[in-house]
Amino acid sequence: MARRAAFCYPCAMTKLPKIFESWFAQKGWSLHPHQQTLLDLACDKSTLLIAPTGGGKTLAGFLPSLRELANGGRGLHTLYVSPLKALAADIRRNLGIPIADMALPIRVEDRTGDTSYSKRLRQRADPPHILLTTPESLALLLSYEDAPKIFASLQRVIVDEIHALAESKRGDQMMLALARLETLAPNLRRIGLSATVENPPALAEYMSPGDHSTNILLADPGPDPDVTILETSAAPPWNGAGAHYAIPEVLAEVKKAGTSLIFINTRAQAELFFRALWMANDDGLAIGLHHGSLSREAREKVELAMVSNSLRAIVCTGTLDLGIDWGDVDLVIQIGAPKNIKRLVQRIGRANHRYNAPSRAILVPANRFEVIECRAALEAVYAHELDGEPRGTGPRDVLCQHILITACSGPFDATALYHEFRRAGPYRDLSRAEFDDCLSFCATGGYALQAYDKWQRLITRPDGTYALRDPRATRQIRMNLGTIVDTETLAVRLKNRRGGRPLGEVEESFAATLTPGDTFLIGGEVVRYENIREMTVQVTREATKKPKIAVFSGTKFATSTVLSHRVLAKLQAKDWPELPAHTADWLHLQRRISSMPSPDRLLVESFPLDSRQFTCFYGFAGRNALQTLGLLLTRRMENAGLHPLGFVSTDYALLIWGLEEITDPARFLAREGMLDGLETWLAGNAVMKRSFRNVATIAGLIEKNLPGKRKSGRQATFSSDILYDTLLKYEPDHLLMRLTRQEAMRGLVDFTRIEEMLSRVAGKIDHVHAPHLTPLAAPLLLEIGKVPIRGQAEERLLAEAAEQMMAKAGLS
Repeated sequence: MARRAAFCYPCAMTKLPKIFESWFAQKGWSLHPHQQTLLDLACDKSTLLIAPTGGGKTLAGFLPSLRELANGGRGLHTLYVSPLKALAADIRRNLGIPIADMALPIRVEDRTGDTSYSKRLRQRADPPHILLTTPESLALLLSYEDAPKIFASLQRVIVDEIHALAESKRGDQMMLALARLETLAPNLRRIGLSATVENPPALAEYMSPGDHSTNILLADPGPDPDVTILETSAAPPWNGAGAHYAIPEVLAEVKKAGTSLIFINTRAQAELFFRALWMANDDGLAIGLHHGSLSREAREKVELAMVSNSLRAIVCTGTLDLGIDWGDVDLVIQIGAPKNIKRLVQRIGRANHRYNAPSRAILVPANRFEVIECRAALEAVYAHELDGEPRGTGPRDVLCQHILITACSGPFDATALYHEFRRAGPYRDLSRAEFDDCLSFCATGGYALQAYDKWQRLITRPDGTYALRDPRATRQIRMNLGTIVDTETLAVRLKNRRGGRPLGEVEESFAATLTPGDTFLIGGEVVRYENIREMTVQVTREATKKPKIAVFSGTKFATSTVLSHRVLAKLQAKDWPELPAHTADWLHLQRRISSMPSPDRLLVESFPLDSRQFTCFYGFAGRNALQTLGLLLTRRMENAGLHPLGFVSTDYALLIWGLEEITDPARFLAREGMLDGLETWLAGNAVMKRSFRNVATIAGLIEKNLPGKRKSGRQATFSSDILYDTLLKYEPDHLLMRLTRQEAMRGLVDFTRIEEMLSRVAGKIDHVHAPHLTPLAAPLLLEIGKVPIRGQAEERLLAEAAEQMMAKAGLS
């Protein structure tokens, strides 16, 4: 149990005041056990509440504060932090109901990037009792010199959807901010809220303040959801991610339901599916589209329609994953395999957002292999198994940024700041040498850059404290706060004399490929590119041409380790009565012609095709890791004189083709020298430069936002590439270069998944020399040479080529 705070608001009473009891009675509600328990723990230093979606966990988090403020209060009492601006606004609306109904003297406001400058200024001078914000806005507040005054009265911090924040650098930024708040308000208590946590003790340790432990409060999980896989008249295609074959059945389910959320993993696929759904929507059902690249106006229009229950379905991405109450959703449809069990559970919880009411969800596999993956994910949901990669130590680029944030608020003592940082969970094991390394970088930029005045940012004062060398630098530092490094985008507007209505945004690299007359999809409609003017893509409506597809920067999810293991285990069955006949027959044919991948051995198939030698490695390590493995293996093959021509990877397999046959795959999979080969390849590769740009931006070496203007993506990339090349030549062991290597290995390259695969199989390889293309390898050949297809003739040729390829594998 956590230690008791030395002082807190009058919170020793565990019962609610009479006015609260009357309000609950009027609503026909009663306190859930976990809500009462959280009231009982109100004075404890730190508590993590894990409760199902619809279980009233947000109200549970606020009840102690509402009770303590029932008779009024002075200054900022409670800070609520959420990963989404929209979630903060939604909580403000929902909190306003009980406060207004009970006439409580409590002022609640939100503060995000959308808050007006005048309101933000007023909030600093006269904070509300309860402030709702995001990690970025909290970091900005802490950078002001009056932060000690703003937070002096703070009693409680509520972190909503803490599992989502803990999975990224935004969570590390938030935990450093909480450590700062502990310094400013020593009596602070914290509450973490989540519905999906795979390892509660690890998350509790992550959010624990300093030497204090965190209570873990597990609510009744409620009934199991009702999850099924959609039955369709047409079989899924062999490859692809669109699931357009299922449009008739998806529409039928939408008609039967009240409001449906249709989740798709990427923004580009969401645009495609929405358009296909709309074209087949003969009944004119009200269907909306919601993703992060749409304009704020477009998203808000859909959100308001959801709140008023005037939409029958919303095609969406992860923007609607988290706990926003958007009306009465009674069905969730997941298009394509979810790739991650925890994400699927989170999305399922959007349906029937009520306690002890089962959520209903339907999974729609996009291709034949995803039928197996969807079945494995469904079984994991019923087994209550969640996935999640273990969190490493806190990244030091975030630490560098937080040092600069602290300097903006005033001079600081380095030793005191070091001990403050170690009170943040992710940085509990931070050594003094690592801290000093970050401090030195913030002060001088490092050995290779210390001659440049631009990066001389901190000075040591006569009393030994550190301060900003130029106080005017606070503006640039504040303008570049945050850990979200976006791909550069350009706004898209309808062309007219007054600037035009905003439609959304597309990546700068995609806009560079457009010529006047080209068409593309955005917001579910086809538009015609006219020109680029003042960093804005100007378009007109064009409904007659087939569109190009905008290339959005959304993450391409790799199948998680836990889900991959479940798929492998499922392949070991003697028969698959739970799978559709077309998929079960496919697997049986694979077993007859070749072999089936297994968890503790690596299946490698070799076969000839069209005068080329193909080798397929069934690693089940995720797309990113297998792509990295492809780069490493083809490099080794080239050195061995096997003349590889190319490779393609999916989440479950890597296919390499070349002029010579691989007779001994174990030789190329040896661990020895693999990491050295990877680092040699990475040093001059675009992957490393992209990682460096992200790290350098977060650490404050590269400024993307400048007063009155913003660098274009090309400008930012150009300056980061010059810095990278300079450091690689003159200081390869620079802090940011070390962090870049770590980042690339963990993120874009995903080398840890390769290591996990090699450890799992422990050198046991089943090398099958197949007489021809095998059933499981056949879909990978359809991935080779994918290019945008224009016109029905090309699509027909592609379909015919796919049929011929499947026939060679014994599949018709």
